[in-house]
Amino acid sequence: MNWLQDLLTNPNSIAHIVALYAFVIAAGVLLGKIKFFGISLGVTFVLFVGILAGHFGFTGNPAILSFVQDFGLILFVFCIGLQVGPSFFSSFKRGGITLNLLAVGIVFLNIAVALILYFALQGRVDIPMMVGILCGAVTNTPGLGAANEALQQLHYQGPEIAMGYACAYPLGVMGIILSMIIIRYICRVDVQRDSDEIQKEEANPHMKPYTISLKVQNEALSGKTLSQVQNFLARDFVCTRIIQDGHMITPNANTVLRLGDRMFLVCAEDDSEAIMAFIGPKIEQDWDATNQQDKPMVSRRILVTQPNINGKTLGELHFSSMYGVNVTRVNRSGMDLFAARQLRLQVGDRVMVVGPQDAIERVANLLGNQLRRLDHPNIVTIFVGILCGILFGSLPIAIPGMPTPVKLGLAGGPLIISILIGRFGHKVKLVTYTTMSANLMLREVGLVLFLASVGIKAGENFVQMVVEGDGVLYVGLGFLITFIPLVITGIVARWHHRVNYFTLMGLIAGSNTDPPALAYANQIAGNDAPAVGYSTVYPLTMFLRILTAQLLVLLMAG
Repeated sequence: MNWLQDLLTNPNSIAHIVALYAFVIAAGVLLGKIKFFGISLGVTFVLFVGILAGHFGFTGNPAILSFVQDFGLILFVFCIGLQVGPSFFSSFKRGGITLNLLAVGIVFLNIAVALILYFALQGRVDIPMMVGILCGAVTNTPGLGAANEALQQLHYQGPEIAMGYACAYPLGVMGIILSMIIIRYICRVDVQRDSDEIQKEEANPHMKPYTISLKVQNEALSGKTLSQVQNFLARDFVCTRIIQDGHMITPNANTVLRLGDRMFLVCAEDDSEAIMAFIGPKIEQDWDATNQQDKPMVSRRILVTQPNINGKTLGELHFSSMYGVNVTRVNRSGMDLFAARQLRLQVGDRVMVVGPQDAIERVANLLGNQLRRLDHPNIVTIFVGILCGILFGSLPIAIPGMPTPVKLGLAGGPLIISILIGRFGHKVKLVTYTTMSANLMLREVGLVLFLASVGIKAGENFVQMVVEGDGVLYVGLGFLITFIPLVITGIVARWHHRVNYFTLMGLIAGSNTDPPALAYANQIAGNDAPAVGYSTVYPLTMFLRILTAQLLVLLMAG
């Protein structure tokens, strides 16, 4: 039975370490599905199972645990960056500016409350442990990883800050949801009225593709080409079909219009009134009638899988003049985008094309349209990005008053590079597309490896700290760090900025990057407003949570 004893207890055995991780992760994920008061902690439960394993003496070689912890963190933050990169900069447009400013306010209020409590306790809790409590209070695991990485730069020898994180995390989740409930009663929210407002907004989309049939009645347009009409009108629209003299044709930029022509247009709904006023009245027309067609017209979604198409605009591809087809819309990540000439295609886009069957086949060959190509993740892009991220994170940044230069480290460097690659990768011929399932798989694997490592390393002293030490104090501090900033910002957002309550719920969940709180908000709302608010502030908040956790450790140490 020596082999079994060696498997269970030898910290230098690779088999022991792999088996330990497999048990901790499997048990943690399964237990994380159990709901307490309707809320589950998800994969974060892996941390608690790791602590339990470490407490009973199941551990591994510290060097191996540290490697797995850091590699898991890199995978996790890099995949997050790839996911949020395309929407990171666009999230600041339109109403997103207000929501992001409110989210930034929450982030810095969390830090302010943590520092006030730190100085009020007069050194009873050291700054690294307070940062661990802060990360647990705002339920942000990557921030914990960034803080840990910063402490390694400073050769920190104190207690594992994951213990403060573990104490604060459960009540942090509850505090986020409790703040939503408190704000509702303090601000006397009329839930039905806010729900009606959301329904009105959803019933009047501004930028979704809108189809319309028109009859040409403006005499000034007779004899003018389609491109001239678009220039006169100064509105983006796509004309996919025209009936002239009883025959249906696929128009291009040089097609000449005549009075009485019937046109099928795709445009933004906000532009439809101006287009009708300029060209002619709206009509009813059966565009599927085959007896008017010289060539059968079909519409088809084509998948972009050719890497050389990545980053090219629709205008550069000349679909209308060279192929005799028109692109009406582009579906990206489940969202329909209007097919403006300046829209850049990305691998993974689904392009709606209208035209003759043979022309559509030529376009399909140009764009790729091979689903199997998307089944393979772009490994080169992932590891080139990780390499660049580590190099960038290792650059020393000198800050006046700091004893040592600051480095973004293994969390901040890969995160920034992955955001930039996700947004601008096509400019350097990097295909950044990965299926949602592939991205989620890599991200979750990285997260559970990190959590298991942190838990196993912290488990040896955790129970003693809670029973004999300041564990209860950490829980209370974490709750204050969670609750106070959310209530203050929520009241300001509601009373001053008139933010819809359901959007505000998404803002609160997103500012803490907390999926359980988002699930609660979705259950209460019954609409997409919480998800929209969450996704609007999530990219910037995640970036700030990781960066500020690291900088807080380094600055306070300095």
